[in-house]
Amino acid sequence: MSSYVIGDLHGCHAEFVALLERLGFNPARDTLWLVGDLINRGPGSLECLREVRALGSAARTVLGNHDFHLLVAARGGGKLKKNDTLSDILNAPDREALLDWLQSQPLSVFENHTLMTHAGLLPQWSVAQTETLGREVQAALTSETSGEFLTQLFGNQPDLWCDDLDGMDRLRLIVNVLTRMRFIDVQGRLDFAAKEGLDSAPIGFLPWFQYPRSDDTRLLFGHWAALEGKTPKARVPVEALDTGCVWGGRLTALDLDSGERTSVASHQRGKWQ
Repeated sequence: MSSYVIGDLHGCHAEFVALLERLGFNPARDTLWLVGDLINRGPGSLECLREVRALGSAARTVLGNHDFHLLVAARGGGKLKKNDTLSDILNAPDREALLDWLQSQPLSVFENHTLMTHAGLLPQWSVAQTETLGREVQAALTSETSGEFLTQLFGNQPDLWCDDLDGMDRLRLIVNVLTRMRFIDVQGRLDFAAKEGLDSAPIGFLPWFQYPRSDDTRLLFGHWAALEGKTPKARVPVEALDTGCVWGGRLTALDLDSGERTSVASHQRGKWQ
């Protein structure tokens, strides 16, 4: 029995299938972790969503910012963007079942001293706190007022965590930390403008993994394709899994037991964004 974690799919279905074949993945025996952003930008978003859902309990995924974008567009009154590749999902006969499944996914997965989120986590947050905060968002996502929650979700404020935040401000910041974060300052304030490599850091900001934590939990994340799977000067045990498949890079899997990485070349051509 093997356990693997795979980086952002972004609708790269052909590469996903090829990587599973290279791994010899068997859903009756093995476990697959996915760091979110299953969809969007690539040509096979609908196929990726169906494939992961069909794996059932053999797959464990977390929500990424593009997954939230789909939910907001479908159920929160949001609009698609020019480069989105989500129309096939929105027009699919199994649309509602797929959206229900996606909306039920967590923002973090923790097992065997390993925590997976889409973008990372604040150094001030413990694993237990991260899981509790994620469940607050899940409760909003699965409530009778989930449409109202999705309608109000997007925004960059507040950008600094404090324990007494409440309402949508609290939920929005939890989502932004776990699905959008890259650079933070020493207080944990988020920057949303810089999206490229480490040399794009604003003055006074560092990548979130270059701040120390009070535990040694192994952290798995995706989201940041421009890192190309590298985390220089990391001060925590961390694995970056987004190696930019949809932008012409590779799709990468990490064996959670051996630490060995396996990847397949992208069929796509693009740029980080």
